[in-house]
Amino acid sequence: MRVPLRRALATATLTALLLPLGCSTALTSKREEEKLMSASDDVSRPAPRWGIVIHGGAGVIKRESLSPEREAAVRAVLNEALQAGHSVLAQGGSSLDAVTAAIRVMEDSPLFNAGKGAVFTHDGKNELDAAIMSGSTRAAGAVAGLHHVKNPITLARAVMEKSPHVMMIGAGAEEFAKQQGVELVPESYFYTEERWESLQRALEAEKKQQQAPAEQGQPQGPSTFWEHPAGREHKFGTVGAVALDQAGNLAAGTSTGGMTNKRFGRVGDVPVIGAGTYANERCAVSATGHGEYFIRYTVARDICSRMEYLELPLLEAANQVVLDVLVKAGGEGGVIAMDAQGNVAMPFNSAGMYRGYVGPDGVASVAIFKE
Repeated sequence: MRVPLRRALATATLTALLLPLGCSTALTSKREEEKLMSASDDVSRPAPRWGIVIHGGAGVIKRESLSPEREAAVRAVLNEALQAGHSVLAQGGSSLDAVTAAIRVMEDSPLFNAGKGAVFTHDGKNELDAAIMSGSTRAAGAVAGLHHVKNPITLARAVMEKSPHVMMIGAGAEEFAKQQGVELVPESYFYTEERWESLQRALEAEKKQQQAPAEQGQPQGPSTFWEHPAGREHKFGTVGAVALDQAGNLAAGTSTGGMTNKRFGRVGDVPVIGAGTYANERCAVSATGHGEYFIRYTVARDICSRMEYLELPLLEAANQVVLDVLVKAGGEGGVIAMDAQGNVAMPFNSAGMYRGYVGPDGVASVAIFKE
């Protein structure tokens, strides 16, 4: 009787040790059953509804401040960007290619604060940032503080695919651009009269703000006007795209010219992975808004996390973050998002957001106001 007893004790001890490691027969069987159930679910689940969503910035975009000609021009470029992305997806191309194609269209337009239409810093310079991320691999590339790169989204993708890094900035990033054959342009390429006038208005308002305390006999404190966008449209200028391709892969990308009158090499949320740009297997997000808040609350990642950990549907997760968390924090802006089934969310807590969507049918839908 002693030998069997010892064997039984040894077996019990071994089982106790293995159970936490998930090595028991019972646990293995249970996991195999779960795998089979999951596989069955996958078989019955319909194929993803592929498509692309874009944005061109959010803010106080009022109907009365947007002339019919300007509105028509903005809608035309948004449609062009959507069609560029859709063309890639319709031919079986990747979501990364679609996102890149759509963003390049908007970067090449002076109507958006990205690429050609970038705003000016306090020193009269243009500084551009961008990021892109693959949902299936979580590979990402980001760039910041560029002065000569015509299409920052192209360089961000080169960082992702041609280097071991995630983020490059300034002169180093532009040296890398040269090595990769990314198109460079003189700084004058980014000059537009509209953006230059916006800077002059911001500088004048800043000057008045600084003079006010002195005229009232109060100590003059540091100006904070540079922190806020200036101009007739109180608008957070950023462009972005998220896409789901026919293979079921998600991607997100964002590009910006920053804030009018910004100083000190300030970098916003766009190139910060998880803040203004993020994609994984479940969802892809591109944001536009007051970047400091989007960084502090890791907005893009938080939306995807709520889907993953709380199992919330995309729209509910996006709405919670943009319409609740950000509003309570005082952060203004919006996001575009897409999940692995092709569902779309475009919430924003500002007066308007340039946005659009196109799916497999090729029929583009574009909106600006709270329609």
